Amino acid sequence: MSSTKELEISQDTIKDIRENVILPPSDLYSDEPPLETELHLEQIMLLIKCLKWLWRHRTDFYAAGNLTIYYSLKKRKSEDFRGPDFFVVLDTEPKTRKSWTVWEEDGKYPNVILEILSPTTANIDKGLKKKLYQDTFRTPNYFWFNPESLEFDGFHLVEGRYESLQPNNQGHLWSQQLGLYFGIYQGLLRFFTPEGQLVLTPEEVAQQETQRAEQETQRAEQETQRAERLAAKLRELNIDPDTI
Repeated sequence: MSSTKELEISQDTIKDIRENVILPPSDLYSDEPPLETELHLEQIMLLIKCLKWLWRHRTDFYAAGNLTIYYSLKKRKSEDFRGPDFFVVLDTEPKTRKSWTVWEEDGKYPNVILEILSPTTANIDKGLKKKLYQDTFRTPNYFWFNPESLEFDGFHLVEGRYESLQPNNQGHLWSQQLGLYFGIYQGLLRFFTPEGQLVLTPEEVAQQETQRAEQETQRAEQETQRAERLAAKLRELNIDPDTI
């Protein structure tokens, strides 16, 4: 029968083993760190949802958020990778991906990138990442947006260098790649059509249709009530409304 001392040694040994065990990495979908705030998540999901709904009949684009882009010339996932908050790649298959690996995607880089600024990332987004997206990715449209301060800016690639986009009268910035404007609406960044109309989410579309149906019902009820009042007046005059 084991002594108490032997039992303690055994438990210590087990503890040491547990502390020194190196578990194999899990099959993560991205190497990106967690999003900083719930507002960041809401903004990313909103852009993806709106674009996928607007382009629901298209099969030639890929839109994602907080997903790692691997771009190593040596085709190594251990080096040279970044994860934009939101990006769109055109002329590609819209299948589900664990990451965007450039050498497995015919050398394609994003056509549009958006970074959501925060106190801890703003300098990198405006400096290091901007230079990377300009010089290496050659991404035609780059935007950044701060959902707290509402700072918003955008650039387009001209002869290999980023030049600032000029806002229209509504303060919206044009993305030639998407054929859409980016603009602030109710504190979040949204898409707008070339005509300036807000690109709606599926939920907003459904809400509009519900309101339209309710308005049609109200108009029909009002017409029915009006007809009933007219019929009552005719009967008071000894006129049968059915004979008119």
